[in-house]
Amino acid sequence: MKGFTGEFLGTFVLTLFGCACVACAVLFGEYVSIFQVGMVWGIGVTLAIYLTRYLSCAHLNPAVSVAMVVAGRMKASKLPIYLLAQFLGAIMAGVILYLLFAPSIANYEAVKGIVRGTEASVDTARMFGEFYPNPGDASIATVSLPLAMFAEGFGTFLLALFIFFLTEGCNVGRPSEPLQPLFIGLTVASIIFFIAPLTQAGLNPARDAGPRLVAYLAGWKSAALPDSVGGWFWVYILAPVVGSTIAALCFRFFLEPLMVSKNKEDKKCCSR
Repeated sequence: MKGFTGEFLGTFVLTLFGCACVACAVLFGEYVSIFQVGMVWGIGVTLAIYLTRYLSCAHLNPAVSVAMVVAGRMKASKLPIYLLAQFLGAIMAGVILYLLFAPSIANYEAVKGIVRGTEASVDTARMFGEFYPNPGDASIATVSLPLAMFAEGFGTFLLALFIFFLTEGCNVGRPSEPLQPLFIGLTVASIIFFIAPLTQAGLNPARDAGPRLVAYLAGWKSAALPDSVGGWFWVYILAPVVGSTIAALCFRFFLEPLMVSKNKEDKKCCSR
């Protein structure tokens, strides 16, 4: 119950804060730069980890949970509970987001002449789920399905790798435990700065799928999906999991042994 509660609450908080930031940018013209949006997401992740890390391991991301199992840091038996909590937390965040902004969204669509469910309604659907290329930069960004998969996979690879290094006891240069959530949040923000113009930088299957499902059921229907070839799954579900799994394998079988070896040579303590 502690693990479920922590993952549900933490994923709810980071998804709500981040998606609300995007909603304010789309509807009201706030957060006009990628720096502002990325920092809000980073702050949301940081606060969510501080809020829940003593309830659960504060993964708050299915890709991170899978990576932790692959790296031997979490028992596989816990994975279903963590995944269920994360997806339910993200869905709840999507529901609250819609309840808060539904009148404003309807007014925005009326003013812009947007019919919900049509291709044009991607302009509002992007408040819930990610799209490639980023609708806000669609006139400039050129992003194919393979490139979008690579971007999301590589971004999540970096995220998982930084989480391992920032929390690994063998890494004597890591920040102190009270500061680790802050650095993880800054990592998320930094990745968003260069991935978001291409794919909106999901990096988290629950954060994408939960609100996207809410948008689909709230009238956006197929417009809530980024293309007609299942890109929402390949880009925002599969690619992050593959990226984080590769990071876990690299860390467990190559990078961590190097740090352990160096610590033994330096006669330094290596403990988690």
